Amino acid sequence: MTTDTAVRPPVSTPPPAVALRGRLRQLGLDTGYSLAAFPLGVAAFVVVVTGLATGAGLLVVWVGVAVLAATLLAARGLAAAERAWLPAVLGRPLPRPAYATPTGGRVRRLTTPLRDPQCWLDALHAVVRFPFAVLAFVVTVTFWAGALGGLTYGAWDWALPESEGDQDLLQLLGLDTGRGARIAFYTLIGVVFALLLPLAVRVVAVLQAQVGRALLTSRAATQAELGRLAGGRDAAVAAEAVALRRLERDIHDGPQQHLVRLGMDLSRAQRQLERDPEAARATLGEAAGLAKEALEELRALSRGIAPPVLADRGLAAALAAVAARSPVPVELAVDLPQERLAPVVENTAYFVVSEALANVAKHSGATACQVVVVAAGPALRVVVEDDGRGGAVAAPGHGLAGLADRLRAVDGVLTVDSPAGGPTRLVAEVPCGS
Repeated sequence: MTTDTAVRPPVSTPPPAVALRGRLRQLGLDTGYSLAAFPLGVAAFVVVVTGLATGAGLLVVWVGVAVLAATLLAARGLAAAERAWLPAVLGRPLPRPAYATPTGGRVRRLTTPLRDPQCWLDALHAVVRFPFAVLAFVVTVTFWAGALGGLTYGAWDWALPESEGDQDLLQLLGLDTGRGARIAFYTLIGVVFALLLPLAVRVVAVLQAQVGRALLTSRAATQAELGRLAGGRDAAVAAEAVALRRLERDIHDGPQQHLVRLGMDLSRAQRQLERDPEAARATLGEAAGLAKEALEELRALSRGIAPPVLADRGLAAALAAVAARSPVPVELAVDLPQERLAPVVENTAYFVVSEALANVAKHSGATACQVVVVAAGPALRVVVEDDGRGGAVAAPGHGLAGLADRLRAVDGVLTVDSPAGGPTRLVAEVPCGS
């Protein structure tokens, strides 16, 4: 077993040409979004405001319920078109809300949109978004027109009609005018507009997109977070149940059997003590050996739960100890920050390495194993790789499935790459945040 320090690769920056293409692509996306959002925003505003007003006015004759439901369904469709733009504009994926499913009788199915909070948020977005869509459209068209018109002014100045009473911008500013002066002046304005164009278009596009994100995806994000927490809770319960069943099986198959045998030997020694002291002495010697074996097995089981060295000396020392006990030679590389990680992170990482090495020893037929533990950014990365026969899968009820559940309980991720014939590579990502 060896321990060394992993070296992090330097952070690479994209070439200037790639960065320029990325900025131009983003400018195109922002421009298309702002231009397309204006007619969509106008349509959404008219449909929603008209539909809500009409439906509210007709509620006294119950026709308004159907009108309101139809209006909310239309708002939902228009909101779906807006959501299609948001990930590209904001540069990150966004969750999609889960709408209420129509169930029950005809009236209940008809009123499903009225009972769905997200449908009302879609309608609110159609109203609130309208002034932002107008602002984005005006700013985008103005800056594109200023940039393109100014930069190309020299190509069409000759086509502008001139009459005796006309004044251009230079004359209105009290400056001398002429064809060359006009071309230079308007070209300079075009350059200024072109330089400010990406920033201006980006600002109004992000402003409008943030309104859409807040109203169209925030509830979905909350639902996704609740689902993730529920999944993590279920995974933690499942992992603990598996661990308890395994601990119970190990105690039953190991220490419990030795203790039962120990009790029988002590009873036999007690009966032999009067009539055959030598036999009693031999029986007590066997009992002492059984007690020692039971104690060693209990210590091994306790190390699998929470070894004292982990609490006293930290994760690196605990991993070194578990690697030294492995029957398969282990090369260990640990790169951790000076300050201790959170206890739940250390316990999870120790459990992953301990369980992985146990699987390597039992099932892989490997002759060597490598363990790398690195604190990479916001996560602790654990890699266990062996040269065994491969074919490992995270099937339900097996050890790797228990590892995956244990990691899910702390928002971690387990990846297993084990082709037939090997090698097997197990990668666990454990978040380091508190």
